[in-house]
Amino acid sequence: MSDNWTPPHGSWASSAARRRNMQAIRSRDTTPERLIRRLVHAQGLRYRVAARPLPDLRRTADMVFRPAKVAVFIDGCYWHGCPEHYIPPKTNSGYWSEKVVKNMTRDRDTDQRLEEAGWHVLRFWEHESPGDCALKIIAEVSRLRSKES
Repeated sequence: MSDNWTPPHGSWASSAARRRNMQAIRSRDTTPERLIRRLVHAQGLRYRVAARPLPDLRRTADMVFRPAKVAVFIDGCYWHGCPEHYIPPKTNSGYWSEKVVKNMTRDRDTDQRLEEAGWHVLRFWEHESPGDCALKIIAEVSRLRSKES
């Protein structure tokens, strides 16, 4: 892209550099997700990655344990409004702050819909210890599987 690039009318990108930065952000397979998955997998648990817990709900969980009905989400501190680490943006703040609020609202709606369908929802922040997250996931899935027996 050239330096004189201008965003199309209504574009979310305020500059070519910002657009490249935002497009580079991963929506799946982030480092926290991969670390947690590796620890859970090492304990013998198997799961689906970036799967829809409910086929008719157009939202994906980071890890899905179908038989136990457990959906795991590892939320990014910025994109999901972490109360400890979220820092409002300095540029185009109205747009980005609104986007984070929409993400948080969608997260609550997703939790509610899954719980109404009999799913157990586990949410973790990206800054939480992968080991602690993995232990909580393993304990919940194991508890629910033992109920099935």
